[in-house]
Amino acid sequence: MVAFSAALNQLRNELQQIASRQPGYRRLSVRIADSGDALCWLNAQQCWPQLWWQHRNGKESVAACGEVQHFSDIQQAQRAVNRLPADWRIWGANDFSAGQSYLFLPRIVWRRSETGCQLQLHLCSDSSLYEDAQHALQFLADLQPSRPLAPPDASLLVSQHTPDRAGWSRLIDQALTAIAAGEMDKVVLARVTDLCFSREISAAALLAASRRVNHCCYHYMLAFDGHHAFIGSSPERLYLRQQSELLTEALAGTVASDADDSEAARHADWLRQDDKNQRENLLVVDDICQRLQGMVAGLEVMPAEVVRLRNVQHLRRRIHGELRQRSDELCLSHLQPTAAVAGFPRQPAREFIARYEPFTRQWYAGSLGYLSRQKSEFCVSLRCALIDDRRVRLYAGAGIVAGSDAQQEWQEIDNKAAALATLLSEDSR
Repeated sequence: MVAFSAALNQLRNELQQIASRQPGYRRLSVRIADSGDALCWLNAQQCWPQLWWQHRNGKESVAACGEVQHFSDIQQAQRAVNRLPADWRIWGANDFSAGQSYLFLPRIVWRRSETGCQLQLHLCSDSSLYEDAQHALQFLADLQPSRPLAPPDASLLVSQHTPDRAGWSRLIDQALTAIAAGEMDKVVLARVTDLCFSREISAAALLAASRRVNHCCYHYMLAFDGHHAFIGSSPERLYLRQQSELLTEALAGTVASDADDSEAARHADWLRQDDKNQRENLLVVDDICQRLQGMVAGLEVMPAEVVRLRNVQHLRRRIHGELRQRSDELCLSHLQPTAAVAGFPRQPAREFIARYEPFTRQWYAGSLGYLSRQKSEFCVSLRCALIDDRRVRLYAGAGIVAGSDAQQEWQEIDNKAAALATLLSEDSR
């Protein structure tokens, strides 16, 4: 176990020993001391893409930057994974429609887990491993030392909701009419809030602020370049696959949370008893079970539990199954988007969203994480923001079923958006 700077020197020395002019792949790995903040280090780098991913249990975090290979869809990534060593991970995001992906094999990874910290460097070439080693040496030479993150501190100039409150009420009325007509049982509708600030917003600084207060969440950032990034703090797992074991969940049904434990418990008790929220959650369970038919040898649905977050609380039912085929391409195509973020049945709900929602979701309500032959995990990209210099777009959605009330749902999406909005400005909500 060595210091970070010594680990970089060790990697340089190992790279200089690579002489093979043949195609191939190789990982160089050094155990490092568990010191310093990898997010601060990641933010200091001038190479992209950059990715941060922290598990909701807090036991694993990854800072990755640079790319050896890039994939624009899950099919390409699956083919690459099938050729790579079992524990090599391809990281990135899939958009809501699951038609576009931003997935990559990172050049360098700083990984912290229960077993310690590692610095990993990936080499992969279809022509000459030696040539890629030379590229990697230059990459290491360009790395910058870590520097502290300044807190997000900018004045809010403009704030605009799409749809606005009146438009939201009309949208909910349209959804309830479609539900009453039997076109669908549930649809998840979203709102974007576009904010413009007095100066550029640091994606890493906003994420650092979020991980300090939004506990029990997957914290993630995908920075495409120095000006554009997608970040979030999501409570929801899309799926975890370990070999052929599959774990997924139905996270649907929401009530406000509270800093006071007794008040939060009162809200949680109401959530457990509320018929509308229970129906909403069970629709997601039914949807997942239907989609996994034929893919798994059996399914087990756990009893409902309440997940308490900073601003809201959710109903969750965990679902476990044994896959007949270890394919992340199949898992993603069958599970994304779930009824928790789209609706049920899937197709009419998606058609309603495409027709009536007045914006494009892009990465919102998609998935972000990693795939490998050995193990794969994706969270649902919720409680998120798209950052473009001084502009920030916040996303939040609510499940609409028979009996939903437009004003209550507006308050729900306010509470969800507050996970990030309150960290930017008191005027951002």
